Amino acid sequence: IENGEAGAAEAKKKSSKKKKKKAASADDDDAFLDELLAQQKPDAPAAAAPAPAEEEEEEEEGAGEGEGGKKKKTKRGKKKKAGNVPVTVNDYYKADEAFNKWCEAAVQKHNKWGTLKPEELLKVPKEFYGYTGYTGDLRPHYVAKQVKFPDTIQKTDYAEDPEGIPHSERDSRADRTIPELEGEELETMREACKLGREVLDIAATFMRVGVTTDEVDRVVQEACLERSIYPSPLNYYKFPKVLCTSVNEVICHGIPDARVLQQGDICNLDISIYHKGFHSDLNETFFIGECDEDTHRVVRTSYQCLQVAQKMIRPGTMYRDLGNAISAEAGKAGCAVVSTYCGHGVGRLFHTRPNVPHYKKNKAVGLMKPGHVFTIEPMINLGNDGGDKTWPDNWTSTTRNGKRSAQFEHTFLVTPTGCEVLTARRGAPLDGMPDYDPAMFQR
Repeated sequence: IENGEAGAAEAKKKSSKKKKKKAASADDDDAFLDELLAQQKPDAPAAAAPAPAEEEEEEEEGAGEGEGGKKKKTKRGKKKKAGNVPVTVNDYYKADEAFNKWCEAAVQKHNKWGTLKPEELLKVPKEFYGYTGYTGDLRPHYVAKQVKFPDTIQKTDYAEDPEGIPHSERDSRADRTIPELEGEELETMREACKLGREVLDIAATFMRVGVTTDEVDRVVQEACLERSIYPSPLNYYKFPKVLCTSVNEVICHGIPDARVLQQGDICNLDISIYHKGFHSDLNETFFIGECDEDTHRVVRTSYQCLQVAQKMIRPGTMYRDLGNAISAEAGKAGCAVVSTYCGHGVGRLFHTRPNVPHYKKNKAVGLMKPGHVFTIEPMINLGNDGGDKTWPDNWTSTTRNGKRSAQFEHTFLVTPTGCEVLTARRGAPLDGMPDYDPAMFQR
């Protein structure tokens, strides 16, 4: 992997020894295809239809002699069975009583902690025994066992694979073309992105001081089950959870665990879902209570880095040019771009072409064309060190100096005149990102 920055060569060496990570990791084409593999399946059956409504009958007493005073039954209307309609967020991050009750039920339903005592939940997983390489204050906590989704939901090709290998991604590496979506495929992709956005909004509304990231994971499980969608991270190269939760100095791929979110934390929620043969991908970083100015700076810079790149999306733009703009924006704020991971094509495959590096002077190939669908997801570190260090779980990537890192991600479509933000927030414009407002990410 060639990236021209410190730590990248080491990252390439590690990648041949460890499980591949969810995000793309450099600009070399062959290395990219080996690293970013996903799943392509034939068109799947539609999500399960809601349970049929029940007709409610009302008995009325006969009023006339001809009716003999007998009761007759008349149909008064239809009454839906409870639980047909998936829960949604009506007002951003303002949970009503019904939403809170739904979340409480989801947390209890998917509780895999059993009878573990609080002190047992604080124990680090066994792969961390003896590990002394932490760079910040964060420590791993108990991780519940991996869940299984029912067969009634269409799954990825790696969902049941013992090693979580996305065979369709591996099989596609010889194809160097960038997919161009249109017609029915594009509409299904829009559906997948809309569903992914709904799930992220639900998770973010639930998240607050005092909850654990494992509980956020349970809420996301239930949101996916209600929508008959599969969470793309689950068992991807054996990833154990349904989303990534990256706290404080974690750059990406954080594993939900029993740690309680605390006042002053930041937490990135990375949601990817699989719907009718298509993946969508998005993430946002949130303030947990009151945070200091440096934390606000790195979160704000990460958002603005994504926004400057989004403004460049149009037919004819070279994918490699996005990294120059992102690096310049990060540098102005005294922050650094992580070069190990990058954006990627997404659709029938979880990770595919194009490769979208976020750092300057990269060698990514390709010009944007209408129909291209891809993510941009710059990971921005405080200070001038864009390096990363992976924990012994082979997933959690942290900053090398222990400083905080933030990230935002959207899935974009190139249109004839610009772009469509497929994972846009409800009510936000589709042709561009709104200007940064910290209140949007305050929890």
